[in-house]
Amino acid sequence: MAIQGPVPVEFGFVFPHGAYALGVEAVTDFETKRPQIDKATGLPVWAVEVIDADPNARGKAKSVKVKVAAEVCPTLPDEVGGLPFRPVEFEQMTVTPYVEEVGSRSRVAYSLRARGVRAPGGGGARRAAPVKDAA
Repeated sequence: MAIQGPVPVEFGFVFPHGAYALGVEAVTDFETKRPQIDKATGLPVWAVEVIDADPNARGKAKSVKVKVAAEVCPTLPDEVGGLPFRPVEFEQMTVTPYVEEVGSRSRVAYSLRARGVRAPGGGGARRAAPVKDAA
């Protein structure tokens, strides 16, 4: 098959109505109980929890985590007056499909990753530490 590994996607394809950040936390490796390290970059992995602004998103699909590999915790954009959450966009997003077992059923799920976080429209870019490209 020609497609292997993460598939590059534009932010607007994943979140056509935008996204709002709830917070950022370090991702912990389940087995070692240490910070998870990105295999491609060797950097720690951070999870940005976001709410999908799509009015038709429901339940589990309404809130998702986007993983960002960075030396230090990514900084979220400043708050916007009158909004309960911080609007965000992600730079250089990828999506990786996988099979998730739910009881006796299987379904396709998606892992979202990005190289950085910024304010919508490209203003006030808040990049994670530089990331070397995987060869």
